[in-house]
Amino acid sequence: MLTLDKVYLAGRVLAGTVKKTDLIYAPAIFPDAEVYLKTENLQKTGSFKLRGSYFRMSAMTKEEKKKGVVACSAGNHAQGVALAAQSFGIKATIFLPATAPISKIEATRQYGAEIKLVDGVYDDAYAAALSFRNETGALFVHPFDDIDVIAGQATVALELIEQLPDMDAVIVPVGGGGLIAGIAYAIKTIKPTCKVYGVQAAGAASMHKSILDKNCATLCSVCTFADGTAVKKPSQLTFDMCQQYVDKIITVSEDEIAAAVLALIEQHKLIAEGAGALSVAAAMFGNLPIKNKKVTAVVSGGNIDVNILSRVINRGLLTSGRLTNLIIELVDKPGQLKTVSAIIADMGANVISVQYTQGGANMDINGCFLNISMETRNHAHLDEIREALISEGFKLCG
Repeated sequence: MLTLDKVYLAGRVLAGTVKKTDLIYAPAIFPDAEVYLKTENLQKTGSFKLRGSYFRMSAMTKEEKKKGVVACSAGNHAQGVALAAQSFGIKATIFLPATAPISKIEATRQYGAEIKLVDGVYDDAYAAALSFRNETGALFVHPFDDIDVIAGQATVALELIEQLPDMDAVIVPVGGGGLIAGIAYAIKTIKPTCKVYGVQAAGAASMHKSILDKNCATLCSVCTFADGTAVKKPSQLTFDMCQQYVDKIITVSEDEIAAAVLALIEQHKLIAEGAGALSVAAAMFGNLPIKNKKVTAVVSGGNIDVNILSRVINRGLLTSGRLTNLIIELVDKPGQLKTVSAIIADMGANVISVQYTQGGANMDINGCFLNISMETRNHAHLDEIREALISEGFKLCG
């Protein structure tokens, strides 16, 4: 069982090895609460995972070190294990899903680990890693089903309690459950009045389903760009700890996660991966009881694949009402586009593209559609533009 003594021991072992990450005030994330960001995305290797991996390996015997370590991961745990192994002079073999972002694969390789890619998702890489362990005797460093790993992750909570002692709640991203299990145990043991909320992507909500079912559940599939939390099944250990110590677990949509990534970039110049932004999405959209509370959102990782970053930002703009399309049905005659453009410009929006399409069979022979893409301030601004166009007699579609 996890003990507070083990968590404090982990804190001492990790001192000088991991960063004590900053706590940043974020007033615009959810203006009705006092929100702070725990920036584990700025940790070494770009996520919290180094904490658990390093502490686990610190307890290895000489004989275990000779046989090396093996791990499986969607990326962040891989980097944590690789850097920790490099620090101890241990050979590391890492199994990753072939779908893992190239940036995470290459970062892991740069820490000196041997990489083996496996078709499928995390669970497939997990099975391959176990086979390797059985064949070689290497120590398997589990990303979440290990008390020492969980104790290492729990050191995030020790820092939070020191940085914000009057904290009312903490929001934690959840994949397999190692991070929230450690944080929840430490928080509830030291400061039991503080609420602990977990958040998962709706397309990979294995812990959420497990808590609802009161049984460790397995999903048939997972689908989310928050790949760091794309786990089909939590462990019995993390499920039991979440059931005991976590107050509530909610889900957020892909659009909401993208909006959170965008908010972190714009408001705080922070890069978060999808999994890392889950807590921020929950604060922004999650209907958690945090109004007028002092809340910390753990930004658990920042290793986003730059190849999808532009798509994530674009989705975030759409979700936030910052980028939108209007389809206007009108009569094709001179001056129509000028009038529409003038209304939009007077309302302070910026047209970025216009597409003309001839009308359909059930329209007037001179009918047409204008598909206008524009930049707006927010959803309220878009509603004002729509009302202005309607008041001038234009017919909006959709």
